[in-house]
Amino acid sequence: MRIDLKQMLEKRSRSGKVPRLLLWYLRRLFHEDFLNRFFEKDYTGLEFCSKAIDYLGITLQVEGEIPDGGPYTFVSNHPLGGADGLALLSVIGRKGDVMLLGNDFLTNVEGLKPMIVPVNKIGMQSRQLKQGIDNAYSGSTHILDFPAGQVSRRNHGIISDRKWSKTFLLKSIETHRDIVPIHFYGTNSRRFYRMGRLQQILKLKFPLGMLFLPDELYRSQGKTYRIVIGPAIPWSSFDRSRDINRQVEQIKQITYAL
Repeated sequence: MRIDLKQMLEKRSRSGKVPRLLLWYLRRLFHEDFLNRFFEKDYTGLEFCSKAIDYLGITLQVEGEIPDGGPYTFVSNHPLGGADGLALLSVIGRKGDVMLLGNDFLTNVEGLKPMIVPVNKIGMQSRQLKQGIDNAYSGSTHILDFPAGQVSRRNHGIISDRKWSKTFLLKSIETHRDIVPIHFYGTNSRRFYRMGRLQQILKLKFPLGMLFLPDELYRSQGKTYRIVIGPAIPWSSFDRSRDINRQVEQIKQITYAL
């Protein structure tokens, strides 16, 4: 199992070709060799996530506990865009099977593929992707969702998620899933947030910071992250007939208050 950046980019390119200089730069930015040394060990699923945390030398300080029973919808802020997903999957996975609603690009990583419910974060959802989300929520597996969809950005000096999507709440009410909020403490590099600001200035539709997420994962080596797990919130305490966006904002505030 390896990641072939050239092949992945050619599949997504209209011409089917990638300029050599661009490929050289992206390979360095993505740390392709570093990642492949891990991928070649052929871990998969929960073991992939746990071993990845070990490979990166990351220490997790977990406060609170994953509740028994379920299945639950776990919602978290999304400060890192890589290590946070691996860490939370490994922590939640100790108590039961878990699936992550993640960018469909992640399905290119074979070790992660069994744990990913693909969501197209760029552009419109396809009917097939929507059906996959419906099936995941209707199943017996825990769901991990980053409702912001994208990684946290800096705004007026404060690093936080943008507006959370309401999908997780609507689906949790529909399928009678209690919601467990998780606050993941961590930040990316200053460069990452500068790229986010540049995207805003240039009014680019493509999230420029995504290109730097593999490098941010690489930079997470040896770091310590704090994870605070809150108590489960009963699905019955929410009501689809009331303002859903306001209820989502309340959950977001509870998460950040942990």
